Amino acid sequence: MARQSNEQTLGEAIKGLIKSYGFENKLNKVKVANAWEKIMGNYISSKTKKISIQNDTLVVNIDSSALRSELNFAKEKLIKQINDECGKELVKKIIIR
Repeated sequence: MARQSNEQTLGEAIKGLIKSYGFENKLNKVKVANAWEKIMGNYISSKTKKISIQNDTLVVNIDSSALRSELNFAKEKLIKQINDECGKELVKKIIIR
């Protein structure tokens, strides 16, 4: 039996609700924060004091100047890893403070 044109799968309905209630942006922020923790591991995550995303820019505050310097050299690689982990391009730029 074929679906009628006004029927949706549960996944489609949930995606529609998330978008209509404006939760998509918040959900993407959580995805990016979780990706950072997973990619960076326990040590770097413990040195991460604040993480936020504004539009397509990830802002990360690190409490170690040596680590901050090291991460600044790896920005392009980090962007790719985070976007790969999230399954879509959510981050285009990283600012490490």
